[in-house]
Amino acid sequence: MKIMIRRTSAGLSAYVPKKDLEEPIVDVETEDLWGGTVTLRNGWRLVLPKLSRDTPLPITVQARKIPDED
Repeated sequence: MKIMIRRTSAGLSAYVPKKDLEEPIVDVETEDLWGGTVTLRNGWRLVLPKLSRDTPLPITVQARKIPDED
């Protein structure tokens, strides 16, 4: 799914246009954000592509949602 990641005054945020959903990013797997997973406040976990550490924000990227664990 395509998501837009941007920096807000409260931290990083992810916007999912197809769902008209914007949620804060509450956890990141890798220090530089790219190439790992992020967790949104609503519980969604997304795998981000591997990009350069100095990639400017805001940016739209292709991310993969990790299915919920039961």
